[in-house]
Amino acid sequence: MDRESVARRYYELVDAGDYDALVALFTEDVVYERPGQATIEGREALRSFYEDGRPLSNGEHELHAVVPDGNTVAVRGTFRGEQNGDAVELGFADFHEFDGESIARRYTYTDRDTV
Repeated sequence: MDRESVARRYYELVDAGDYDALVALFTEDVVYERPGQATIEGREALRSFYEDGRPLSNGEHELHAVVPDGNTVAVRGTFRGEQNGDAVELGFADFHEFDGESIARRYTYTDRDTV
């Protein structure tokens, strides 16, 4: 699977709640950064975040742009779903940095303070 396809697959798996397949897209030592939030390091911490710590749920990502550039795939879109039980719609920009065919670093920027 090429890097753009891996990035697109990430959102499909998040929306489906398939965390086994989702975590498999990442390197063992993945680093996930979200401004203003604690950095997530390693696959197990990433799994824990998606299973227990992610404040967003029951939603879908709509991708507006997916732009591969070398080892990075930039994605811009909208998430519609719930945050802590309340309906939300928020814009996001993500950057997925790859090591080979796996995501090694991920950065998320949103138009909300906490996601």
